[in-house]
Amino acid sequence: LGSAVIDDILGLVVLAIISGMIAGAGTGASFNLGSLVWLVAKVLIFLAGSLALGVFFVPRLIHQVAKIKIKGLLFTLSLALCFFLSYLSAVIGLAAIVGAFAAGLILERVPFDQYLHEDEGSPEAMLHPLSTFLVPLFFLQMGIKIDLASLLRADVLGLALALTGAAIIGKQACGLGAVEKKLNRFAIGVGMVPRGEVGLIFAGVGLRLSIGGKSILDEAVFAAVLVMVMVTTLVTPPLL
Repeated sequence: LGSAVIDDILGLVVLAIISGMIAGAGTGASFNLGSLVWLVAKVLIFLAGSLALGVFFVPRLIHQVAKIKIKGLLFTLSLALCFFLSYLSAVIGLAAIVGAFAAGLILERVPFDQYLHEDEGSPEAMLHPLSTFLVPLFFLQMGIKIDLASLLRADVLGLALALTGAAIIGKQACGLGAVEKKLNRFAIGVGMVPRGEVGLIFAGVGLRLSIGGKSILDEAVFAAVLVMVMVTTLVTPPLL
């Protein structure tokens, strides 16, 4: 699980680099090694800084706020933190998902069970009805962006097959990083395979990136990415 989190963080770094390169190209700005180093440093500083400060201050802040004993206040504060870090990451030129991801890691450290009222649910439980409504809309939005006819094209299917093969075979190297004896390294690699909603978010960001008004991802590439996400998500449970 820790490796999967690091995997997502590395993905966020790559997303920030690519987004920055494309944004610079769109404005005519030159992109060199210094620009690349600055982009990487910016996302690492943001993640490390927000996590270091958040893990130290947020639990203490929530501990003090919990003394007010207003039902739902901790839930509101948690959402405010998520929106604030998402906004802050967007202001400095990173994708909003970077800030939201950092907020989730920070809030995971908060012992909400110690502060909630007897009849009050945790922020995760209170978000469940909202996610039940919004998550299907997210997948609907992704599906609407695909031309079904493109899924029958040989080039799209070929790219989808190549991406899926890279996702499944490449992740088997993850098992080699486990140094303990008598571990099922194949299971570790399989567990790292699914791309899921993070992959969809990255693809959605890619659709919005453009140079000179022309999107860098066409519908065919997006369809191939979506097929890869679907296949890697569906094959993992039976393989495990």
